[in-house]
Amino acid sequence: MNSKKGNLYLIPCTLGDTPPLEVIPLLVKKAVEHIDHYIVEHEKSARAFIKAIHSKKSQRVLKIEQLNKFTNPEDIPAMLAPCHEGFDVGVISDAGCPGIADPGAAVVEQAHLQNIKVVPLVGPSSLLLALMASGGNGQKFAFNGYLPIDKDERKTKIKQLERLALTDEQSQLFIETPYRNNQMLETLSQSLQKDTRICIACDITLPTEYIKTMPASEWKNKTVDLNKRPTVFIIL
Repeated sequence: MNSKKGNLYLIPCTLGDTPPLEVIPLLVKKAVEHIDHYIVEHEKSARAFIKAIHSKKSQRVLKIEQLNKFTNPEDIPAMLAPCHEGFDVGVISDAGCPGIADPGAAVVEQAHLQNIKVVPLVGPSSLLLALMASGGNGQKFAFNGYLPIDKDERKTKIKQLERLALTDEQSQLFIETPYRNNQMLETLSQSLQKDTRICIACDITLPTEYIKTMPASEWKNKTVDLNKRPTVFIIL
C-alpha cells in the first residue's frame, strides 16, 4: 500500500451547456487529466463533463461512485478508500462547485475526519456570480436553499427574509425548482414591499444569461419567462 495518501479534489463543472474551457480554468483540466477515481452526483452527467473537458481520457479507466439523495450515509466513508491507497479522488457536482448547495459536502466532511487533504479548485458558482452581479451587500449575505412549498409558509418565510435584508442589510439568496420559477417571482413581487429590491439571476454563464435587479413594484409589470431555467433569487 502507498504510504502517502491521495488528495480529495473538489472539481467545479459548468452551469449548463457552455463549452467547459470557456468558464473552467486550466487547473481543473489538469486535475481531470490525472484523476481516475471520482465521487459524483450522477454518473452520466459526470462522464459527459469529463469527456468534454478531456476528450482523450478513456472512459473505461474511470472508477465512479455516486453521492446524491439516494446514497446511504453509511456508505460515504468507504468512498474515500482510494485516497488511503495513494490515489487522488475528484468530486463533481451536477452543476457548479461541489459542496455548495450540493451533497458533496458529506464526503468533504469525511475527508477531514480521515485526515485526507481537501483541495478546492476554482470554478463557476451560480450563487457567488449572482451576488456579484446583483448590486447587493457582498459582505453580509445568506443562502437559504429552497423556500417552503406551502403558500402560507412561503409568504411567511419571504417576509422574514425581507426583514433580514432591510434591517441587517444582509442579502438573502435562495433557489426554486425551475418549473416553479415564474410563480416564485410573482409571489415575491406581490409579497414584498414595493421598494424592496429583487435580483433575478438566470442561466448564469450561458448565452441566454439574464441578470436584473429592480424594486418589487417594477417586477410586477415586467414580463420575463424563467420556466425551467436555473435561477437564483436575491432579496436586497
